Amino acid sequence: MGGRRTMFARVLGLSVLLAAATSNFATAAEQDFATWLKGLRSEAAEKGIRAQTLDRALSGIQPIPRVVELDRKQPEFSLTFDQYIERVVPQSRVDTGKARLRENRELLNEISQKYGVQPRFIVAFWGIESDFGRLDGGFSVVQSLATLAYDGRRSSFFRAELIRALRIIDQGHTTADAMRGSWAGAMGHFQFMPSTFESFAVDYDGDGKRDIWTNKKDAFASAANYLSRSGWKGDQTWGRQVKLPAGFDKSMIGLETKKSLEDWSKLGVTRSDGGALPTTRAELQGSLVTADNKNGAGPTFLIYDNYRVTLKWNRSTFFAVAVGTLAERIGDG
Repeated sequence: MGGRRTMFARVLGLSVLLAAATSNFATAAEQDFATWLKGLRSEAAEKGIRAQTLDRALSGIQPIPRVVELDRKQPEFSLTFDQYIERVVPQSRVDTGKARLRENRELLNEISQKYGVQPRFIVAFWGIESDFGRLDGGFSVVQSLATLAYDGRRSSFFRAELIRALRIIDQGHTTADAMRGSWAGAMGHFQFMPSTFESFAVDYDGDGKRDIWTNKKDAFASAANYLSRSGWKGDQTWGRQVKLPAGFDKSMIGLETKKSLEDWSKLGVTRSDGGALPTTRAELQGSLVTADNKNGAGPTFLIYDNYRVTLKWNRSTFFAVAVGTLAERIGDG
């Protein structure tokens, strides 16, 4: 019995030591974050952000383990192009998009005239980014950005975004509690990062706030302003799916090669159904891109300048084609 008691005592002692070590580690981590936060607060104050704002926004915040997990996770992109389009542009989203276009027709037309971005595209970006404002991401933007800035993997980028987020709050556009977004800090109806907000967000209704979270006027105008200033052309669409002739020179596929519709037609490129490309704007310049799947080439598209602008928003071929596809399925009502 004595030996068993001794063994039990040793195990118990080891458990106590491990518990104490874990507790000490957690305390040290908390102190490290507290020290980091103090430095961050000093930097923000030096950049003119008021103490009152910092008290409210930073009080009691802690790193969010789930945010670190999501940032470090490198999921394998296994969806084919068809699966992606099915998921991102289902008929239910098309139907909702048509309804949202009708509901907001007057406002969208007004914004379209000012910024030169067609209503159907504004609605398409809205639908894909936040399901027409239904999804806000579910995270505190300040806390998420603080987590990522403290974590260290991309700390300088997220630290700068956090300072911008605090400045947005300080300017009165929203509150820290209301600033909700994705785990990476993208926020509002159109999932703007704080840097995007500072560059492109608009106070469309003139109430002194650029409210991209709850104010559709500001949100729509901000998205249109982003696209307009990025080179959007209101008299053009995004592109179309096409069919290549047998033996086509694949080296001409890519954004680097630009030709008129007339020239692509001469090379045998047709609509996806085999019909001729439009002749009404034969001079329109376009490039060929392929939506490559993991296991081989997907469909080919003849894309125009608005597709290139969409890539500035999100550098994904699948995303850019999805926006264009949703926009054309929504139509002009």
